[in-house]
Amino acid sequence: MMWIFLLSDTFIFSCFLIAYGTVRMSTTIPWPNPSEVFALTIGGTHVPLLLIAIMTFVLITSSGTMALAVNYGYRKNKMVTFWLLLATALLGAAFVGMQAFEWTKLIVDEGVRPWGNPMGAPQFGAIFFMVTGFHGTHVSIGVLFLGIMAVKVLRGNMDTGKPGFMTGRKQDYNMVEIMGLYWHFVDLVWVFIFAVFYLW
Repeated sequence: MMWIFLLSDTFIFSCFLIAYGTVRMSTTIPWPNPSEVFALTIGGTHVPLLLIAIMTFVLITSSGTMALAVNYGYRKNKMVTFWLLLATALLGAAFVGMQAFEWTKLIVDEGVRPWGNPMGAPQFGAIFFMVTGFHGTHVSIGVLFLGIMAVKVLRGNMDTGKPGFMTGRKQDYNMVEIMGLYWHFVDLVWVFIFAVFYLW
């Protein structure tokens, strides 16, 4: 079932990125330079894409902790699996926090809105907030479910095969792998967003 969901989400994200490319290539007003728009000022120096690089590092690292959680889950090592799921959730929450900072900076400091943009093409704000917001929603939902999964692992639900909430299906460590599929998908989508939106 997760594969069907991920396939449908792949189509949605693909449509968003294709729409971004179409809008960017068809606009007659200059598109803002990502290196300038997403630069951080540290000590009076503009550092291009620093926050985005940190966000990418955090999300890729969370993919590693998730892979380890799946590995230790299949070894039935409850405590290590719990801590790795918790670490993955915390890294995901850090990513969402940095994205909130990025949005605040763009809206408050730069004046970017979904209907306008003082730095160039007005479509920039709409497509940026749509793509990154949709992805951020996926990360936020993933963080929530990672927390739920971590609690289930800690309580021993995966070891006892206790049925899950509102379902008769017995729980096992395969659920950690299913959660891992979702999390790796979210990470992979970010790599495409990073390459297409921030580097192009």
